[in-house]
Formats: sequence, structure tokens, C-alpha cells
Amino acid sequence: MNTKSNFLPIYFALCCALFLLSGCNKEVLPIVQTSGGTIEGYKTEDVFVFKGIPYAESERFMPSVPTSWDGVKQCKEYGPWAKQAERDGRSSEDGNFLLNIFTKGLNDEEKRPIMMWIHGGGFASGSANADPTEGVHLAQKDVVLVSINHRLDVLGFLDLSDFGGKWEQTVNVGMIDIINALKWTKENAETFGGDPENITIFGESGGGGKVGTLLCMPEAKGLFQKAIIESGAKVNITTSEVSKQLGKNVVAELGLTADNLDEIQKIDFDTLLKVSKKCQAEILGPRTPGSIKMWGYCPTNDGKTLLQQPYTPEFSELAKDIPVMIGTTFNELERKVYNDSTFNHEKAEDMLKQIYGDEAEAFKTAFHEAFPEGSEADMVGIDSNIRALSLATADAQSCKEGQAPIYVYLLTWVSDFDTEGSGCYHSLDIPLAFNNPYDERYQVGENNPKAEVMANIMSDMWVSFARNGKPSAKDVEEWVPYTKENRATMILDNKCGMKYHFDDSLQEILYKRLK
Repeated sequence: MNTKSNFLPIYFALCCALFLLSGCNKEVLPIVQTSGGTIEGYKTEDVFVFKGIPYAESERFMPSVPTSWDGVKQCKEYGPWAKQAERDGRSSEDGNFLLNIFTKGLNDEEKRPIMMWIHGGGFASGSANADPTEGVHLAQKDVVLVSINHRLDVLGFLDLSDFGGKWEQTVNVGMIDIINALKWTKENAETFGGDPENITIFGESGGGGKVGTLLCMPEAKGLFQKAIIESGAKVNITTSEVSKQLGKNVVAELGLTADNLDEIQKIDFDTLLKVSKKCQAEILGPRTPGSIKMWGYCPTNDGKTLLQQPYTPEFSELAKDIPVMIGTTFNELERKVYNDSTFNHEKAEDMLKQIYGDEAEAFKTAFHEAFPEGSEADMVGIDSNIRALSLATADAQSCKEGQAPIYVYLLTWVSDFDTEGSGCYHSLDIPLAFNNPYDERYQVGENNPKAEVMANIMSDMWVSFARNGKPSAKDVEEWVPYTKENRATMILDNKCGMKYHFDDSLQEILYKRLK
């Protein structure tokens, strides 16, 4: 007699009864059945939360496959980060295939839009397990928020395909993980009150790079309907030729051959990472700060799993029917002098001449045309590449016949609590879009009414785009889709509004320098 199989249905029914009887207090313990097995989460602020759900499993370097488990898995705490260069002991290979879900409904008929967050950190670091991306406040706006981990760096993008056989499948497995997370989400959408036919992927920085990459991957076609790219328009540096050579060099440096290559799956991660970084530096050279390219182990356009590198400048034809929202912050990753007590007019002139050379005067003229109230500190610290690359992508993509709408934004908002002079920096959009304005690391500040308003507006825009493909917010003028002819940009600030062609001359100068 299988007592386990008899007990589980009784246990599940009992827990469901307790759940229904317990009302909406914080002690509610929701239990649901997924395609992999049964999970137990918790409820807070009228949102059901499940953390650390396994969506796949894999041998090292092999494509991931669906996973399953027996019993009831406790999903009340974030799991480890995906394995990466050491992060205070937080990362583990056990964290490579975990996702988190925040939703207001379970097994109902609401068909909420689903928003899948893909974290940044290039292709080498980062995690979905971060406070600014806690999804409770977005889920309160009646979307299902899913955030995911996936394999990174050498574990996600070591190309061993030249060794043939099973190793031919090792190209882009970190991106295949994301695709499998999308498949899992689509399959289990209704369990969490979501619409499997209305999924939006979004990410910032490297996460935006991953969103663009998915727009060029055949296996991702049909798994999502909309895409949001936040500060992510950078070209991956890896070509198939480079990635294959990197793979061969790593194998040789480890003292392995095609005959005993299986041993690479047993080598400890620290050794593997050290060797992979050495080989990477030998082939790619040192990373240049402020580079317009994603450097290191990252997706390879092999013509099969990935048709082309994104942002070159457009996406593949697969993206034509996907509405896209793309934008940047005012300062991004540039040097900022807002708190530099030695900064003055003479220093500004010297810095601009060092950066722009003979074009310094043209740059200043173009900057003042675009931002008449901008300061010299703004001029020195303005983003010099990501908006230019984003506009190039929007230009190329919007010109395609039958292209779905593209919406472009520029975040210029600066917190009143910006005591460190960070300006409108790279990643400031994250806590605002997630409606999490109170995060000390982002210097948004406690009890800051302007931050609350900005976060509510931006999260409304992100949610409305996920719901119906058109970003909007109360008391903000209509967001006009971008075309090469109108160059329409929504300015996100204490006063939001549309601008057209306002920084054409400036971006032309900046883009010319990137070629």
C-alpha cells in the first residue's frame, strides 16, 4: 500500500480548507499544484508570494529540462543566487533555476497580464532575489510578477560546440534557461491567476540585453507578447568564431581533451572561473570602462538558437509583431560631478575638451538646444551612449513594414534625497517601475512624496503596457509611439510629457562617436 500517495491528496485538501477559512491575514499559507509539484508560499498585503520555485534542472553546460519533486516544497524565502563570482556566499549552482511569483489571485478566472523580470548584471552576475524587485507592489496593480534566475557567465555561455556530440548543445544555455522559465510560466499561468497569452518580458541593463536577445531567438517566439528594455541597448561582443575559440582554450587550459571532456562537469567552480577569465582576457583583452558592448561570456549568434546579435541596430524579423518599450536614464553610467566641490566652469571646459575634442563646441551647442535649463554638471555627466544606441534601434525597428508600436522614454527625475550626487543614474528606474520608492541603496528616500508620485506613475505605465500594449498613467498626456519621422520621447520627471526631435543634434554627435 502506497501511504504517501494516499496521504498527499488528503493533506492538500486539508491545507486548501484551512486556507479558505483563514481569511486574508498575513499567516495565510497558500498551497498550489504546479507542473513540477506542490508548493507552499505565504500571503502579505493581499498578495500571494512564492519564492525559490524550481522551474528546470540540468547537467552542467547542458540545456536545462523541466524538473519535478515529491511532497510539498516550501517556497517562502528567496533561494540562493545563481552561481557567479562570489557574492558573500549567496550564490550557488542550486540557485541557477529558480523563479519567484507575486500575484493577487490563485486559480481564478481573472486572466491577469504576466510580467517576467529578467535581472541585470550583464551576463555574468546579478539575481532576481533583490529588494528593489520585490514584486508585491506591482502585483497589487493586478498583474502577475515573475522574476527569474538563470545560469550566468562561464556556466551559461561557455561554447563547447566544436567538440561535437552532446557538446553541440552547449551554445547559449543561459538564454535557453530563460526560455524554459517562460515555458514554465506559460504552462502554469492560470494556476497563479495569469493569462498565458499575455506575457511581457522586461529587464534593465544586462536584463535589457537579454530581452533584446530573446527577440532574436526562434525558440522564444510565441512565449511572450511584449517587451520592455531599460538601459539595455548594448551589442554583445561574442561571435561564433570567438566563442568557439574561447571554449577550446578553456578546455586546453584545464588540461582536458575531447576524450575526457566529461570531467569538466566535475571541476570546482572557482577553478573553472579562474581559468575561464584568464582565457577570456587573452582573447578579448581587458574590459574598457564605459564600453558600448557587453563584454565576456555572453550569447553567441550561432544562426540556430540565436539568429543575430540584437541592437545591430535592429532586432530579427521575429520581433516585428512585438510591441517594445525602450528607454534610458539621463546620466546612466557616466562620471558625475554634482558633489565635486572643485568643479567649476574651467574644469567643465577641460573635461568636455578631453571627451569630445574638436566637437566640444558643437556638443555644448547641441546640449543646450536639448536641455536649455541643464547645468554644466549635467553636460559633463549626461549619458553618452545608451540613449544613442536605443534610438538607433528604435529608428531601424520602427521602419520595418508591419512593425508593432515602439515607445521610447527618457527618465530625467532626480530624488530630493540624492545626497551623494548620483543624479538620474543607471538602475534608478528599477525601484520606480516596481513601485518600490523606499530603498536606501537607491537613495530614493523615506517619506518622499515626489518619489511616491514618480513610482506610481512609472509602475502604472509599465503595467498598462503589459496589459494592453500601450503605456499610460493618470493625468499624463498620451504616449505617442515612436517613428523615425517623429522621434517621440516620453520624458519621465516630476512633470511628464512628450518631446519630439528635441535632442536629435546631440544624439547624432554621440552616436557618431560610437562607430
